Amino acid sequence: MARIVDYDVQNIVGDKIKKYRLEQKMSQKELSERLETYAVYICRGSISRIESHERTVTDFELRAMAKILRVSVEDLFDE
Repeated sequence: MARIVDYDVQNIVGDKIKKYRLEQKMSQKELSERLETYAVYICRGSISRIESHERTVTDFELRAMAKILRVSVEDLFDE
């Protein structure tokens, strides 16, 4: 059975991360700085790449982002 894989899309959470970040009026730089308090080091440029689906997101990064954005990890996945 063949798998269909879109190699141009590196994550499925980018849109939701951007949505919740903007709802909180938080810049990409501010999200980057807040992630450091969870020992997660993602520069502003990489936040942009995540939101554009050009970079993968690790489980540790996803959990920290959910905490900062005050949502559950499940909320970050598309419905």
